[in-house]
Amino acid sequence: MSKSIYIYGASGHGLVVADIARACGYDDVVFVDDDKSKGFLSFEDIKENKNSHIAFGIGNNQIRAKLYKKVKESGFLTPILIHPSSIISPSSKIEEGSVIMPNVVVNAKATIGKCVILNSSCVVEHECKIDNFVHISPNVALAGDVKVGEFTHIGIGSSIIQCLEIGKNSIIGAGSVVVKNIPDFKKAYGNPCKEIGNIDE
Repeated sequence: MSKSIYIYGASGHGLVVADIARACGYDDVVFVDDDKSKGFLSFEDIKENKNSHIAFGIGNNQIRAKLYKKVKESGFLTPILIHPSSIISPSSKIEEGSVIMPNVVVNAKATIGKCVILNSSCVVEHECKIDNFVHISPNVALAGDVKVGEFTHIGIGSSIIQCLEIGKNSIIGAGSVVVKNIPDFKKAYGNPCKEIGNIDE
């Protein structure tokens, strides 16, 4: 019997999510995109297909959250997608809609919220807490007991030392080394990582 899933967002990120879905055993992968110029089905075309599986090919945290709300209200199912090459502790907890990309490590008692992106080869160490709609970029390393607030984006190749808190709706720039807490709604980058402004600037 065919196992089907929709990928909401026909972007480059969506292509990667589609590959992960296939690696998870979905043999019928259909892209959905509300940009009619791309030539794919729109959500309006499929919205009556309640109880179908749908995953998100959207890297932007705020947009992903809006789409998640819409598809859940329409009765769709949002499975967790975990690439088989990833190493996931059995004591960790991962919530619905999250996508775990190739070669990710999630260690003991880490918790991953709804619709989180753990991008290729990132490491989430023991007892980390990643809130809903966070994007952890490729090759990021979070040491033990790091907390990341909802909607925050951690840039590619960044490292965060143990027991720190990164606030919600913040952005950590690529290649940063974070050695102190970062508050909510902040832009920060560098080695050592420093706040450079508010997120609305």
